[in-house]
Amino acid sequence: MSVPDARLRQISARFAELEARLASGQLEGKDFVAASRDFSELEPVAKLAEEVMAMRAELASLAELDDPEMRELAEEEIERLKSELPEAEHRLSIAMLPRDAADSRSAMLEIRAGTGGDEAALFAGDLYRMYERFAAEQGWRIEPVSMSPSEVGGFKEVVAQITGNGVFAKLKFESGVHRVQRVPVTESGGRIHTSAATVAVLPEPDEVDVQIEDKDLKIDVYRASGAGGQHVNTTDSAVRITHLPTGTVVTCQDGRSQHKNKEKAMQVLRARLFEAQRDAVQGEEAAARKAMVGSGDRSERIRTYNFPQGRVTDHRINLTLHRLPEVLEGPGLTELVDALIAEDQAKRLAALGE
Repeated sequence: MSVPDARLRQISARFAELEARLASGQLEGKDFVAASRDFSELEPVAKLAEEVMAMRAELASLAELDDPEMRELAEEEIERLKSELPEAEHRLSIAMLPRDAADSRSAMLEIRAGTGGDEAALFAGDLYRMYERFAAEQGWRIEPVSMSPSEVGGFKEVVAQITGNGVFAKLKFESGVHRVQRVPVTESGGRIHTSAATVAVLPEPDEVDVQIEDKDLKIDVYRASGAGGQHVNTTDSAVRITHLPTGTVVTCQDGRSQHKNKEKAMQVLRARLFEAQRDAVQGEEAAARKAMVGSGDRSERIRTYNFPQGRVTDHRINLTLHRLPEVLEGPGLTELVDALIAEDQAKRLAALGE
């Protein structure tokens, strides 16, 4: 999709205006923060716009040469520009796509064992370790918020906070049902079982994004249960928070401090309420949402991890990688994440051109 020159000039003018306002020293407080945010978001688009305009101008200038000798010398440069310009225009089109306002945010990761009993819990543990390693590779910080371990290993449920720049942008397509096919350690006959775990990635809101009134909360404290050694069941440190208007229930029993558990539970509650708000808005924008790779629906089966064949298949983009161990170790997940982002961009570009 080729962007008109007039639009490129508008982008450059807007960027120059923001640059001048920030350099003036007259902006303070919220105005300065807003202008700085707009500047940082527009800067990569403006640079690409300048690059495309320069290439178009040079191509037009070379095409107008009248001198036959100069024209012959310029042919090689003309061919180079003709081959490079479409790629530069494509990069610009992608940079100009409407951005999800939550893309730059940190995220809450929720993994729950689904069908498959003990094997599903073990698989939930495998998925959590995969995201732990991927987060480390990206330079993000991952911190457990709440863990409900299984007696055989793995997790019935685990919630973690992943902090870093652009976490949600990279992980938002991980939401859905992840399926595993393998021979469980408890299976003596060597039969392959299919189990599943559900993954949800929620953008982390600021406190101003979600207003929660104390009167709308019911807070219960109780003794933690499960693995944890000598400290389990000795204090009422676990916290359950119910948001009465929506019926949303969040529990946290990961730490020994009731105060910290309450704080973590509130983080999860805010994330879930914020996601509910986003879902409502996106429901109203259903036509635009159709262009996305995944709906974010937690009931949608998105990926299969087949151990006997050593492959991972993402069903939304029909991509199969025969590198299962590498994916579970974290680095291989990068290829899947990048492919999903690229497909989403391609679909949204196509939708704009309709």
